[in-house]
Amino acid sequence: MAGKPIKRMEALIVIALIVFLGWRIWPQVGAAVGIESDNTPLQPFEMRTLDGVTVTDSTLRGHVALINYWATWCGPCRVEMPGFQRIYEKYRGRGFTVLGVSTDAGGPSVVRPYLAEHGITYPVAMAPGGPVGGFSAATVLPTSYLVDRNGRIRYEVQGIFAPLALEQAVRHLLDEPPVSP
Repeated sequence: MAGKPIKRMEALIVIALIVFLGWRIWPQVGAAVGIESDNTPLQPFEMRTLDGVTVTDSTLRGHVALINYWATWCGPCRVEMPGFQRIYEKYRGRGFTVLGVSTDAGGPSVVRPYLAEHGITYPVAMAPGGPVGGFSAATVLPTSYLVDRNGRIRYEVQGIFAPLALEQAVRHLLDEPPVSP
């Protein structure tokens, strides 16, 4: 008799694990196969990168853009950034860009050395105090938003954005023709 409650508990744990993994993996699978997790317009925003370049919602129009909230102390962020760099280098000539948005409290003095040490060359800005461009303020790091050429947020991934899924989604969005306004 004592075995039945244990079996039920094991079954509940397995179900909870499957639900959790599905919730965490689904955005990756959706991005890889082209099933959108979102389709809302990017709201007006303006940020200045560490290099002094102003990036706005308008400057991203015509590009496929990955906007990634991250921090130097975030382990998963550190894992995904080299993949972002490789995909940025591979597809930037076709209109793909990455905008890293650092949430580091230490500011540029912490971020610049990290980027140099790890060979990250895509544009990086410091996160402002609130939401940017219609994104909810990232409460999970990393959080990534993939925006199409028409300025629509098509994918949101909380946690590591696997390079294979990201590359598939980027290729899919780059192959779409831009819609005329």
